[in-house]
Amino acid sequence: MSNADLFRQAWGNFATGVSLITTVEGDGSVHGMTANGIASVSLDPMLAMVCVGHSAKTFPILKQSGRFGINILTEDQKPIGEYYAKSDNSDDDKSPASFKLTRSGIPFLIGSLASMDCHVVNAHVEGDHTVFIGQVSEIEVTKGSPLLFYGGKWMTLNQ
Repeated sequence: MSNADLFRQAWGNFATGVSLITTVEGDGSVHGMTANGIASVSLDPMLAMVCVGHSAKTFPILKQSGRFGINILTEDQKPIGEYYAKSDNSDDDKSPASFKLTRSGIPFLIGSLASMDCHVVNAHVEGDHTVFIGQVSEIEVTKGSPLLFYGGKWMTLNQ
């Protein structure tokens, strides 16, 4: 087993929540990417981060727009997580997600556990990813059970 495979296997043993990172393309359409590389960074000011691979389609869009949304998925939103985890969504493949726009125009996923509108205030290139730090300007929170990812599988708290 290569070191990269072992590294991936080790991190696969860390259970995470699942989020949908949203931003807006130049033509105004919603762009999304399933991610679990997110975290709270600071309370004052409110800062959150997302790690985006340089080969991801989201990378140049987020870099250009300077804004992103973090939407924490519910257990019922697994089809949304799966859809946006694919690297290629053809035009025939309609997204199962519905969005509403924030005051700044960031798409919030309707029905998510929490959504945060973030404006990029810093970016750090680290290996094959960039860590985008965003200042949070708008937040919505609801109740429900989270969608989880563990051992390369989608899971819920009841599994």
